[in-house]
Amino acid sequence: MRTSFDRIALLLVIIGALNWLLVGLFQYDLVAAIFGTGSLGSRIVYSLVGVAGLYSISLLFRDAPAVE
Repeated sequence: MRTSFDRIALLLVIIGALNWLLVGLFQYDLVAAIFGTGSLGSRIVYSLVGVAGLYSISLLFRDAPAVE
């Protein structure tokens, strides 16, 4: 069963992936545009996304819930 922490981590990973998609395709960093390049806010967002990504590695090794 997925916990609320799992869902938050996955949401942050998705946000990070979408930001990287924008950077790769359009050279547009949405996080930096919202919070400012190198600002404390952007550093916090980047850090949260990174921690969520590391946490999400554990999701690869969990058993999937049984579907009834």
